[in-house]
Amino acid sequence: MNELTGVVSLFDWLALSNLIVLWLGYTTFSYHAGKSRPCLAGSLALYRRDWMYRLLGRDNRIADASLIFSLRASVSFFASTSILVMAGLITGIAASEEAVGVLSTMPFVSTNTRELWELKVLVMLVIFVYTFFEFTWSLRLYNFTCVLVGSAPLMQDISGKKSEQKAFADKSGHIMTLAANHFNYGLRGYYFSLATLAWFIHPGLFMFTTMAVVMVLYRREFHSSVLHALEQSEKHVN
Repeated sequence: MNELTGVVSLFDWLALSNLIVLWLGYTTFSYHAGKSRPCLAGSLALYRRDWMYRLLGRDNRIADASLIFSLRASVSFFASTSILVMAGLITGIAASEEAVGVLSTMPFVSTNTRELWELKVLVMLVIFVYTFFEFTWSLRLYNFTCVLVGSAPLMQDISGKKSEQKAFADKSGHIMTLAANHFNYGLRGYYFSLATLAWFIHPGLFMFTTMAVVMVLYRREFHSSVLHALEQSEKHVN
């Protein structure tokens, strides 16, 4: 540990701390802010609940099953990709001497020791382990949704029973929303891992790209044209 502390500069530790603080800070902010102001997650949660409510009125639910399968396929793709990226990063640790030799010939690159290279690759490896767990849990939640959809009662069985219809729509829509949220957490990890690539060049650039990622996420979640379109659609439906 003392050897690593001597190799890694204070600027590098500051840049890494900046990543952790901004990532956790934005996740906490978006979770609480989404409860009191319009955001993509909140708007789509309402659409999922309405989807499950309308599903009860259809005897043929093949289209609904196909849509859920498409969502599962997207999550499965990213989970598999995380495994491949982790394998590549482990290989990068094994080839640290060669990698440092290549980087040391490039101007403005601060990664000039094996220990520093391994630390940076290890941080990226931890990020992709996290994304893998998020994607696989999202996949399981979509599997739970499939079970709920398969067990959904027919409309003639609950006709006029508004409380039962609402209970099913709320329950299944909530589980789908949880699945989507964990998928978003995994995607967020991909965004921040791309910012971490800048750390191999310079810790200052790493801090800048991390802040840029947070600004991009904030704009897309709370001020995007997609959110505006969804809100307009909700008003027309209401």
